[in-house]
Amino acid sequence: VHIQTSRALMVISLLLGFFGIIVSVVGMKCTKVGEDDPITKSRIAVAGGVLFVLSGLCTLAAVSLYATQVTYEFFRESTVPVNARYEFGSALFVGWGAASLTVLGGSLLCCSCPPKDRRGQQYYRQSQPSTAREYV
Repeated sequence: VHIQTSRALMVISLLLGFFGIIVSVVGMKCTKVGEDDPITKSRIAVAGGVLFVLSGLCTLAAVSLYATQVTYEFFRESTVPVNARYEFGSALFVGWGAASLTVLGGSLLCCSCPPKDRRGQQYYRQSQPSTAREYV
């Protein structure tokens, strides 16, 4: 049962990560997809960050659930010899690292939300004054 639960959590994590990538690309300031308003773009990027954080938490839950079950089986008194029991493999450590990096990346995307006092302001680049231009 724990393997099926871990598998379901990993599939959910993959789907959330996929949709997080799509939403984050739409929310980037360098893309022309979607709205031209920078406030709306930053809110879309925050939504992508939330999807990444959820994806990382699902991965962390799946890997930790499996590690807990492996630890329980290892220390349980059973008729299985010690050399035939499961041990932590490198995939668990890769999973924990991937979950950590996904949560970190999602939280950085969530930090791209504009502050409340500047939400209505838009900044425009000022052109040079006409006296500074040289005509040839």
